[in-house]
Amino acid sequence: MRVVVINSGSSSIKYESFNLNGLSSAAKGLLECIGAAKSRLKHRWLTPAGAWEEIAETRPVADHREGFSFILEVSGRARADSAETEVFAVGHRVVHGGEKFREPAIIDDATLREIEALIPLAPLHNPANVRGINVMRELLPRVPQVAVFDTAFHQTMPPRAFHYALPYDLYQSAGVRRYGFHGSSHYYVAKEASRYLGIPSDKLNLITLHLGNGASATAIERGKSIDTSMGLTPLEGLIMGTRCGDLDPAVHFYLARKTGRSFEEIEGILNRESGLTGICGTNDMREIQSRVSGGDVRASLALEMFCYRIKKYIGAYYAALGSVDAIVFTGGIGENSAVVRGKSCEGLAGIGISLDGRRNIASGSGIREIQAEDDRVKILVIPTDEEREIAQQTVEVVGRAKDHGR
Repeated sequence: MRVVVINSGSSSIKYESFNLNGLSSAAKGLLECIGAAKSRLKHRWLTPAGAWEEIAETRPVADHREGFSFILEVSGRARADSAETEVFAVGHRVVHGGEKFREPAIIDDATLREIEALIPLAPLHNPANVRGINVMRELLPRVPQVAVFDTAFHQTMPPRAFHYALPYDLYQSAGVRRYGFHGSSHYYVAKEASRYLGIPSDKLNLITLHLGNGASATAIERGKSIDTSMGLTPLEGLIMGTRCGDLDPAVHFYLARKTGRSFEEIEGILNRESGLTGICGTNDMREIQSRVSGGDVRASLALEMFCYRIKKYIGAYYAALGSVDAIVFTGGIGENSAVVRGKSCEGLAGIGISLDGRRNIASGSGIREIQAEDDRVKILVIPTDEEREIAQQTVEVVGRAKDHGR
């Protein structure tokens, strides 16, 4: 049997299926450009011989329903020789769970209504998540479906960390507070760090840095999130590929007055035209580093700004935690850019955080230690696996529901 994980975006569907026994990956893929004249599906699967094979197909896909049908058709052909075709459950990544969802939830009509009610908090993400849920419930009506929320891991933050200094009634009436995101990734690498270090999670203090096109930092005290850099939306915090991160809120009003642009246009600038892209024209860290080597001033500025913001959050979260067992780098940039890791830790030796240069640039797979010898704070590179974490939580939730006869 299989557990299927779905990440439904506005014009894309990312998915992965896992064997129920052991949660080993069996197939994965990405459908892009839904609604365009040509949508492209890239599907990979593990053959009975243990080798990965890949197929790419292009066709018009009008909407998510056609997209999921396309995926099921291609994946069905790819596993024609395999008996492992029955779906045990489907886990859906849902970006915003508000205060309602502190843990994953079986999706029924009531749950879906509650997720839809949270759309104003995540208008760029939750509608696409809901579309994916609706289509999969239609296509697989007898299969349990589970919502796993990006925000859930951060619901342990204390009030002093999640409140904004705004009129309190805005929190009560409109839910304005810090929620945090990338929860599945931060939770996954925290568990991996606990296992690797041999320290029970309830005794472990970490600063986890998920660095990719989206980026966030989390302070984890005794295994629980106590603060995180993203806020009401995924726009706050670290500099990202196309998002500005922390910003004086008066910038919005100044731009509206100065340029005559609507708040919707300004919101688009902050989310899609800012960050690394806004500074140097690209969100590809590999290209940025290459341009830095060639003397590109704007690329150098983007890199320095990106790493400086990370360093500030490391310092702030060290202060919030009081003591730190390890710093964890994860995500596409965190796992692969020695330059970013090095610059983000520069000048922190006074609080026990310093890299070993040779360890940092050494290639390797799995979990790696890159701190200087005998430093009291470990610095770990841990590959994240959000899809596997969603699959694990999906299995656990469905198992509990079956035990309770739901």
